[in-house]
Amino acid sequence: MKKSTLITTLSCAFLMLLSVNANAQKFPDLDKSPMDAAWYPNDYKDANKIARIIYSRPQLKGRSLSELAPYGKVWRTGANEAAEISFFTDMYLGKTKIKAGTYTLYTIPGEKEWTVIINKDRNVWGAYTYKSEKDVARLTVPVTTADDYLEAFSMVFTKSDNGVILNLGWDKMRVAIPFVK
Repeated sequence: MKKSTLITTLSCAFLMLLSVNANAQKFPDLDKSPMDAAWYPNDYKDANKIARIIYSRPQLKGRSLSELAPYGKVWRTGANEAAEISFFTDMYLGKTKIKAGTYTLYTIPGEKEWTVIINKDRNVWGAYTYKSEKDVARLTVPVTTADDYLEAFSMVFTKSDNGVILNLGWDKMRVAIPFVK
């Protein structure tokens, strides 16, 4: 009796193992434009954050910047989902007050200047459903050219005298977006 119980138990365990492997979860490949985040202050020990941005990082891979972020067209400011920016305190973009909260960051790239757009929509993929009537603030900022080259689109916050600057960089293009308290 003990021998048949042991065989039955082992048989059941083997069948369960087979069924678990047969139903194993299939995971997708890694995203070619991985998600990233930047915040200010960027010290992880400092919990008093002013701003945070979550975005995906497209790569040039031999393509031109204007091919991936076309001049004169609303761009999601990254890849995949539109960039999501959060302010943990009220801020100003130019003369427009932005209340603390989470928004979408769009841009309209240009050769010499970019238009920065803070929009009420959230959880948006791309810029396909962009609606200008949901804009909270807009500001045009100049483009500068750097000596160093960035393969991946990148964003970083830096301190300013009265707020923060969101710096965008890709290829040799640089854009500085001032947010003031």
